[in-house]
Amino acid sequence: MTGLHSARLRTVDVARRTGYSVQQVRNLERDGVLPPAARTASGHRVHGERHVRSALAYRAFAAGAGPVEAKRIVRAVHRFPASPEVFALLDAAHARLDAERAGLRRAREAAGLIAGEPIGAVRVSDAMGVSELAGALGVRPSTLRHWDAEGLAVPDRDPVRGTRRYSPAQVRDARVVHQLRGAGYRIGPLRALMPELRRGRRWTEVAAALDSREAALTARSRALLDGAAALGALLDDDVPHGA
Repeated sequence: MTGLHSARLRTVDVARRTGYSVQQVRNLERDGVLPPAARTASGHRVHGERHVRSALAYRAFAAGAGPVEAKRIVRAVHRFPASPEVFALLDAAHARLDAERAGLRRAREAAGLIAGEPIGAVRVSDAMGVSELAGALGVRPSTLRHWDAEGLAVPDRDPVRGTRRYSPAQVRDARVVHQLRGAGYRIGPLRALMPELRRGRRWTEVAAALDSREAALTARSRALLDGAAALGALLDDDVPHGA
């Protein structure tokens, strides 16, 4: 706590210590992420360590949970210090990240299984209609139709009725798309990748994409850890707003 009460920082000082611009610091104060600054007789803002800590906490949480959630967390600390609401927001941020990590783990497992899945031994009777496949994957039929339109998992058509029918190989395509979409793969890259996967190529690229996704999640986990540390300092800081 040493020096907290005597700290008198200009807006530019806060900017330098937090990596923000002067205008960004002002915007954070306007948005309630920083507590209101005190003013000199001439109207200049006077900040304290609490403003630096608030900005650092926001910066970390924005990297870990996104700017909207970061604002919600830091504002809650200013309004309700050490309240259950603050800790509930923190728990929710960690839970969302944990769910994403679990989804990535499932995508890795599925991608490994699908990559080695024999297609030649399947039977024609293993084919599926749209509703059957949607139910098996846990997606909406409209999602399958979207993948069809994008050329990701294209079924055969009944020559008379025009209904979609997925052969075993096309079911496999849909499973691959489903897992990679869940792992964060975008439609554009998938459109270029799927023809290669059908030929048994570029599984190394899929693995690299999943590795990149995992690295991003790890960076966000570290950011949440940094945010929690900065938040802990805020909760321990009993300096009045504007100190």
